[in-house]
Amino acid sequence: MPKREEIVEAAGREVTITNPDKVFFPDAGHTKLDLVRYYVAVADGALRGAGGRPMALKRFVNGAEGEFFFQKRAPENRPEWLRTVELSFPSGRTADEIVLDDAAGLTWIVNLGCIDLNPHPVRADDLDHPDELRVDLDPVPGIPWSQIRDVAMVAREALEAVGLVGWPKTSGSRGIHINLRIEPRWTYPEVRRAALALARDVEARAPEIASSKWWKEERHGVFLDYNQNAKDRTVASVYSVRPTKDARVSMPLRWEDIPDVEPEDFTLVTVPDLYSERGDPGAGIDDAPGSLDALLDLSARHEREGQGDAPWPPTYAKQPGEPPRVQPSRKRRADADYDTPEAEARRAKARAAMERRFEGVAEERRPLTGTRPTPTGRRRSSIPLIEISRAAKKDDALAGLERWKARHPEAAGFLEPADVLVDGMRGRSTMWYRVRVNLTHVPDGDRPPQEALDPDYDPWAEYEWPDRSGQLQRAPRKKGPTG
Repeated sequence: MPKREEIVEAAGREVTITNPDKVFFPDAGHTKLDLVRYYVAVADGALRGAGGRPMALKRFVNGAEGEFFFQKRAPENRPEWLRTVELSFPSGRTADEIVLDDAAGLTWIVNLGCIDLNPHPVRADDLDHPDELRVDLDPVPGIPWSQIRDVAMVAREALEAVGLVGWPKTSGSRGIHINLRIEPRWTYPEVRRAALALARDVEARAPEIASSKWWKEERHGVFLDYNQNAKDRTVASVYSVRPTKDARVSMPLRWEDIPDVEPEDFTLVTVPDLYSERGDPGAGIDDAPGSLDALLDLSARHEREGQGDAPWPPTYAKQPGEPPRVQPSRKRRADADYDTPEAEARRAKARAAMERRFEGVAEERRPLTGTRPTPTGRRRSSIPLIEISRAAKKDDALAGLERWKARHPEAAGFLEPADVLVDGMRGRSTMWYRVRVNLTHVPDGDRPPQEALDPDYDPWAEYEWPDRSGQLQRAPRKKGPTG
């Protein structure tokens, strides 16, 4: 029998929803059609955050508990009325990305399996000048929700001090976001620089509970992730449903709500009624875009006081004035030694390798000792690496690591944070995860041998042979008992 379809009317168009009864949130029982109806109910608010902007499609084709993948390029078989714009990335690549203009486009991408919305902070008509600065309050593990609320209120004070208005929202996950609508006359590096100045100011106002430090070993309390304002970074926008068990929503708030707000109050079920009864708390965000002049003046003052740039994400070329791109605990040389042409060449090589991995470009493939070849391939390394686990879900891979540590407590005691490598790997169309351990800091006589992987997930189990990048054909699925 053909799969059931349902037609949903949105913005004067008919959008076909395929497999509408597919369960996207198993614990709550919500289906794809429930998700579609949610977004239609809050479409105006959701489009206030995501509309008119290029968007990366984060697709959960098997629901919230399944694997997801980012699709930057717009699908070729899209409706002719759906707009796209060509976006360039720091790597030099370009892609035509979806731009949402109305509830019909929103409904169409939800049908593709997009649970949350991930727009860029620029408008489609000016891709070089963001009109939104994003403050991401990201707690380190173990920080209570009350402390995140406290840091949000300190951030409000810091913004008011430079004449800016912030619009808070729950992240729908562990933190709080504050969005600022700004005049689109500053470049990405300038907006990031302003965000860094704000993060440092909040840390100065509340040093016991807030941090602007990039390296995890230096963070404490709530980290203000200034790098969310680097080009090619996206975050879940307002009214996004997040892939949590309770279908939690990234909910816009009024500042007076912050002291008592609880993130679990906002879900796919509760938000439409709140939206209908109380309106959109973020409705005024576009009315008065602000200026970054005062924040950039603050940044200049920080520089005069000796606080220059802070680390960029590893996918970016090292920037002028950026400090050495090395964990402080692993720094062994003078700053100048990390800023040579040879050092930059090594970093460029590492970035190129990362791009090849994410894009699936063919590489030489040799197995790690004691394991079968990975589907994405691997060059043999002289570093004493052992592989611990492979799993479809990150949590399962990390659980395997904990079991390994319990079996080898002495070796685990020598490990430094950077010695544990958790990689998201590209499968045929989704991500899987592996955990490896670098035994460099473990004495030779105490290094455990390579063991059987636990768990030992095979992303190619349902195919007749691995569909590795560079092969000329797609792997056929294995035939069932009757075929």
